[in-house]
Parts: sequence; C-alpha cells; structure tokens
Amino acid sequence: MPRKTKDARPGRVTPKGGPTKRRVAAASPASTATESGRYTAPIPREFRVSPWWVPALMVAFFGAGVLIIMLNYLSLIGGSANNAYLFIGLGLIVAGFITSTRWH
Repeated sequence: MPRKTKDARPGRVTPKGGPTKRRVAAASPASTATESGRYTAPIPREFRVSPWWVPALMVAFFGAGVLIIMLNYLSLIGGSANNAYLFIGLGLIVAGFITSTRWH
C-alpha cells in the first residue's frame, strides 16, 4: 500500500499576513535614521544613464585583452609565446565583461 503524502486537512501552514515587524520603543535623539513604511519607486530606465567612460573603459579592456593575446601568439612580446601574457589578456577580457554589466 503506498504511503500517504498529503495531510487529510488542507490549509495554510503559516498564519495569514506574514511576520509582523517589531516596534522600536523609543528612538534616541542622536539617531537620525527613521524607518518608513513608504514605497520608493525605482528610477525609470530613461533616467538611468551611464557616464561616458563606462563604455569607453569596456572597449579598452576588450581591445587590450585581444591585442595582448594576438601579440603573444605572434611572438612580438617577450620573444616566445608565454602563458602569463595569455592570462593577462584573458583577465582584461573578463574585466571588459564585468564593465559591460555596469552599462545602462
């Protein structure tokens, strides 16, 4: 005989309304931060603009990474191909991807 997986009484597991907030007894006069229950709307997309240097830095990281890897394999840096230059180039490309996540 299969085991019973559901209770016989369906219903809520937690009380309706969720957890309640604790009230702060008396705020000291030195504290200036007050807790507000008001909703603050997010900044609209048309007002979020990145500074000009964010895409410029992203392109610079990508370009420098690709350039170092190409110069490494053409043996124009240090005389022979070296893995250290490969990792530096890949690190710069990763930095470009990280910078691209900050661009709005």
